[in-house]
Amino acid sequence: MKSPAAKSPQVLTTRAELRAAIRAAAPASLGFVPTMGALHSGHEQLFRQAREENQLVVISIFVNELQFNDQQDYQRYPRDLQADVQVAARAGVDLVFAPAPQEVYHAGTPLIRLDSGALGRMYEGASRPGHFDGMLAVVAKLLHYADPGQGHYRAYFGQKDAQQLVLVRRMVADLDYPVQIRAVPIVRTAQGLALSSRNALLSQRQATAALVIHRAIELIAGRAARHEPLYLEDAVGLFQMEPEVELDYFVVVDPDTLQELAFNCQDTPFTGQGLILVAATVGGVRLIDNQPI
Repeated sequence: MKSPAAKSPQVLTTRAELRAAIRAAAPASLGFVPTMGALHSGHEQLFRQAREENQLVVISIFVNELQFNDQQDYQRYPRDLQADVQVAARAGVDLVFAPAPQEVYHAGTPLIRLDSGALGRMYEGASRPGHFDGMLAVVAKLLHYADPGQGHYRAYFGQKDAQQLVLVRRMVADLDYPVQIRAVPIVRTAQGLALSSRNALLSQRQATAALVIHRAIELIAGRAARHEPLYLEDAVGLFQMEPEVELDYFVVVDPDTLQELAFNCQDTPFTGQGLILVAATVGGVRLIDNQPI
């Protein structure tokens, strides 16, 4: 594949412009990364993997109101297109699709939507009703827009949003989308905090308190690697010692179905595979993390 481009990517704001640019490039392979902007090093890792594996790299920047169940959260979500384009340029992105809401939802608020089902009503879906239905509504559209109609077509998602990744894979399989879904590992700070656009909303003290998330994950992941009983209550106890952090859930689930593993995996030697899922609120900011075990 070609090396990362030094020039700034082409910014497109309409579906017609995006499709015309893809047709003009006629790529043998296309890598697509949907984002909501506020780009950071974690996004850059997605872009770089797409760059390594594809002739043309396309990203989208769109803050999707349908996946916010809190209007204030939607309004305060960070937006800086110029800074985002600079991040995209560093990673060699070719095309940036940055549409207005009316361009994506051109027929108005969708009357017909995808239902994320039982998978979308647990964990993050339980805390944010309708979130995953809204996410699938826009991802389904964006995957259509970026489809080159020929050659290899890949879409890249971060492992940090593990439940989203499971749902997108299931949607693609159920609806026969001609795209390969690629997962990219979590990027963390040197201290272990998973990179997130929401981290910018934390004070330094809150960011330090949030490191308990990684400590709890490492505790259980270490036990799993040694095939020891997991004793999840010890991880929960770490959160109870951090008054600025309010734990929502800390569970070990099946990586494909997200069903919580049998209770006896907690107090008998752990074998097999699992996925640690955790969500907590720090200073009013919701943070999620996960770790395959």
